[in-house]
Amino acid sequence: MNTSTPFRVLVCGTNFGRFYAEAARRRPGYALAGVLSRGSAASRAYAERIGVPHYTDADALPADIDAACVAVGSSISGGRGTELARALMDRGIHVLQEHPVHLTELTDNLRHARRRGVQYRLNTHYPHVAPVRDFIDAARRLAARQRPLFVDAATPVHLMHPLVDILGRAMGTLRPWRFADPAPLPADIGPQPFRSLHGVFAGAPLTLRVHHQLDPADRDNHALHWHRISLGTEGGVLTLADTHGPVLWSPRLHIGRDADRRFVLDGPGTGRLGLGTTAVVGSTGTFRTVFSDLWPEAIGSALDGLREAVADGGDPLRAGQYDLAVCRIWTDLAARLGPPEIVRPATPRPLAVSDVFPAPERIRPGRDRRGTDRPDVHRPGTHGPGTHRAGPDPAPAGAGAPPAPADTSPYTPSAEFFDLVAAEHTATASAPAIAALLADADLSTGPVVDIGAGTGLLTEAVARARPDAEILACEPAVGMRAVLTSRVFSDPDLRSRVTVTADAAPDLDLPDRISVALLCGVLGHLDADGRARLWRRLNRRLAPGGFVVVELMQFEEVSTLPETRLATATAGRHRYEWSFAATPDEARDGAMRLHSTWRVYRDDATQPERAVHDSYRWLPFGLKDVVAESGMTARTLPTRPGAPPLAVLTRAADAPDPARGPALPKARTGPDGPGTPSAPTLFVSTTDG
Repeated sequence: MNTSTPFRVLVCGTNFGRFYAEAARRRPGYALAGVLSRGSAASRAYAERIGVPHYTDADALPADIDAACVAVGSSISGGRGTELARALMDRGIHVLQEHPVHLTELTDNLRHARRRGVQYRLNTHYPHVAPVRDFIDAARRLAARQRPLFVDAATPVHLMHPLVDILGRAMGTLRPWRFADPAPLPADIGPQPFRSLHGVFAGAPLTLRVHHQLDPADRDNHALHWHRISLGTEGGVLTLADTHGPVLWSPRLHIGRDADRRFVLDGPGTGRLGLGTTAVVGSTGTFRTVFSDLWPEAIGSALDGLREAVADGGDPLRAGQYDLAVCRIWTDLAARLGPPEIVRPATPRPLAVSDVFPAPERIRPGRDRRGTDRPDVHRPGTHGPGTHRAGPDPAPAGAGAPPAPADTSPYTPSAEFFDLVAAEHTATASAPAIAALLADADLSTGPVVDIGAGTGLLTEAVARARPDAEILACEPAVGMRAVLTSRVFSDPDLRSRVTVTADAAPDLDLPDRISVALLCGVLGHLDADGRARLWRRLNRRLAPGGFVVVELMQFEEVSTLPETRLATATAGRHRYEWSFAATPDEARDGAMRLHSTWRVYRDDATQPERAVHDSYRWLPFGLKDVVAESGMTARTLPTRPGAPPLAVLTRAADAPDPARGPALPKARTGPDGPGTPSAPTLFVSTTDG
């Protein structure tokens, strides 16, 4: 596929459409040409934030748009997505439309594309998600070796259309298919969330279980689970444990018997007993990485398919026969199941793995399995937020645990783990945004000061972005600073330009003039007086035209978060798991305690060799508070979805009139879209596996 000329893509809709926009922005060979919506303030703000034109009328679109992604509900969802798709095709624009679309509409859309000489594709999305692709590829290899004996599948009702597509791709065909009506429910047993039916799919026996309840206003959040599929052959069972992974392979259990019908457990012919009972293929991530990585990548794959169809120039109706057959099967299943039960349940309470698999013997903070005393603290932060010690009273990471021993070198144990998860976050979120900001900045007036530099990940990224920059990296924690210093010493370029200090905010030693200050994950460690002192000193030292970058943890008020595993990383034979929790600080109103735990496992062990716990105080605040306290003007910086928000603060000559109050950010974004409240976002968004 020729990608020398960017394929210009318009995105219609800014709810799920934001994932389409991210795909077009990131994927090589594509350019995001604009956003089309009904014109809400949130949509306009989103288009402004990502720097693309905003349109409200298809007739006003420029002539250089190649394709449109219609992420607006079709008539089956009560929307006008199909009308919009046809209007775009009338303008000669190729269309990729998000599912679901009624069979009749899909047929008409393909015919309309043929008449207009454009390409049209329906995107069921989930077959392109990386773990599902892995399952599909493995299923095709398996089916080529052994005949499928059964398919067992489960899905929420609103994702049944994509399930049919996944099964068709995995089996390599759809035909023959036929289904019986669902099994009747016993009378007087109360509400039943699932309906089950049997049939044949691609010639293999199929058992299908459908979560047949739906909240029309919030479909995804009330699904009991997502796609789960098992494909069995005589050699074993291939399983997609969840839409977002992992994939499992379970070899067939077969044990030979002797003349007395006893199991033969050793000797000739028993080699297969050495097979693993189940192998986990691939890795799992957090829900945050689903939104930031998996979904935009999946949409990019669907875009590639549309672009290839455009290059081939084939008949869209002929090419769409498979999609029509998938839609026909989905329609048949939906008719047999009947309308789903409408439910409006309360907000669910997700549990962490530690809630379900508590350790039988809690490893006490400050002692390893051998009972050896050791310092035991850790902190989250984008690249080192703990520039201000939160006090000498670290609380335990779990209720009822004894307090950790006092430590003269806080955060040192976390240094060995830090880069395992923070490196990816820095590389995909804060570093690109800050590098873009620094590209045209005047750094001749003073150094870039990285306050709370941690292990130096962002320090290094700044140095790479601006080879002319002098950098002052301040990190008071001994362990973190050791990694930072090692990073600087090991690179001749960094060694010539980066000065490492042990200074802590707010009273760190600053040069007379600084061009840029970085405050990533730092401010919540400081109380109001400390923050005020820091802002006074930065305002005095910041050169004209200079700016301050702030990364927030997005705790705007005291919150409670159950312990949740946020990241898993491996190195050699060790697996490292990081869990996080938050509770109100009982000793201080308006403050929180943030609890981190690192657990280290060897090979496939279920019990950790050691655990490192930390708890410290965090004072919640929002960007409006930062603006008010600093007296500066703020605007948010674009970064990947799900990442902690970044803002740049400037003390310009045209500072806002005090009578009008401080300027507010142009836009605030969260998982629910521009301008909406957002759940707390922690310091790292990383692949969990």
